[in-house]
Amino acid sequence: MTSTPAKSGTGPRPGPAVALGLVILCIEGYDLFILGAVGPSLLAHPDWDVTKSTLGLLGSLTALGMPLGSIAAGWAGDLYGRRLPMVVSLVWLSLSMLLSAVAGDLTLFAATRFLTGMGIGALIPLVTAYVSEAATPARHALQVGTATTGLAIGGIITGVIGRTLLPEGDFRTLFLFGVIPLVLVPVVWRLVPAVVRDHAARNPSEPSRPLAEPEPDASANRLGQLLTPQYRRATLLFWAATFAGLVIVYGASTWLPTLMVDSGYDLSSSLEFSIAFNAGAVIGTIGAALIADRGLLKVATMVSFLLAAAAMITLSTPQPRPLLLVASAVAGFGALGTQALVNIYVAHAHPARLRGTALGFSLGVGRIGAIVGPSYLAAVTVLISSSKAGFYAFVVPAFLGAALIGSLRTVRRPSTTAAQAGTPSEAPLAP
Repeated sequence: MTSTPAKSGTGPRPGPAVALGLVILCIEGYDLFILGAVGPSLLAHPDWDVTKSTLGLLGSLTALGMPLGSIAAGWAGDLYGRRLPMVVSLVWLSLSMLLSAVAGDLTLFAATRFLTGMGIGALIPLVTAYVSEAATPARHALQVGTATTGLAIGGIITGVIGRTLLPEGDFRTLFLFGVIPLVLVPVVWRLVPAVVRDHAARNPSEPSRPLAEPEPDASANRLGQLLTPQYRRATLLFWAATFAGLVIVYGASTWLPTLMVDSGYDLSSSLEFSIAFNAGAVIGTIGAALIADRGLLKVATMVSFLLAAAAMITLSTPQPRPLLLVASAVAGFGALGTQALVNIYVAHAHPARLRGTALGFSLGVGRIGAIVGPSYLAAVTVLISSSKAGFYAFVVPAFLGAALIGSLRTVRRPSTTAAQAGTPSEAPLAP
């Protein structure tokens, strides 16, 4: 028996699911990295009086909306299916970006960034869960990881557009591109199933059962299930690791171009480093996912955290430009790629009936790191005058994340289909 997914008609197929997930997260990545791209332009705005502390606050406000979106969407996705929450989130995100484009003052602009954060927070757990359920068991990490590279690809697009239009053009123009998600609404409605079916963890010879039909041991209190002895240790470690990872992701997405400018590079050069950062995330995530599918998900995630620390240290020192671009690419993998691996780990460790909730709460609680990250970087750069300080600030959460993932207890727990495919399934379980 092969490891191919269920046939058409029983659930989402891997190819279309990965493609749709990649496109959605590409748009989301654009919305995420846009603040970093326009950061230098905001600092130079003649009327808004934006300081480095203000820029950090804007990044934190964006992140502040994310826990609300993540938790609500993850829970709603498990309860009502992925389709409706995904459509609502896409519409919400588009309207929020449109409001950012027309904001006439800093206060309104800050409010729209909070609303944008809610949309960003909602889509990541929904898309990750959707692709995870469609993924071929033997290629689970690769297929989910490929979809999540959309975040980095969106960041690359942000950098390219920013480098083309800024600093001469009006930074508000960049936010108008955020309305594009509206065209995906009919596509999502057609491709995403109305109910959740777990094709990645069941025997294809067995009939699938939508989660709308309660399982014998299912409980309405899904958070309570995540905190039972079976999942409690892994749940808490995932929350903490996500916190550390998102400090790096959102600190870098908000501050990397500005840190490069402070180090003596012009805006165009700093955006080139941002493009390299995201390109590294794409290539690194796919490579790490291939390794993870060989039963090394834990090792791949730990190493990616450590690579983030090494890359940031390298970026803080005078190096030849090609080496700095490579270091920026490695930093991108260490930030976005690491968080993609953590999300894959969470999805892989839970059954479909808990997957959306597990991802939602992991990202929701971990979003405290996204809230803290930009302001943490702002505080370090303000309190320590050295241009290296901002880069070194990333090392602490990187080492913390590696230690937390290393603390996960794992067992070889092959699913039926994975075992038939000859691929071991690594999942964190509390004894």
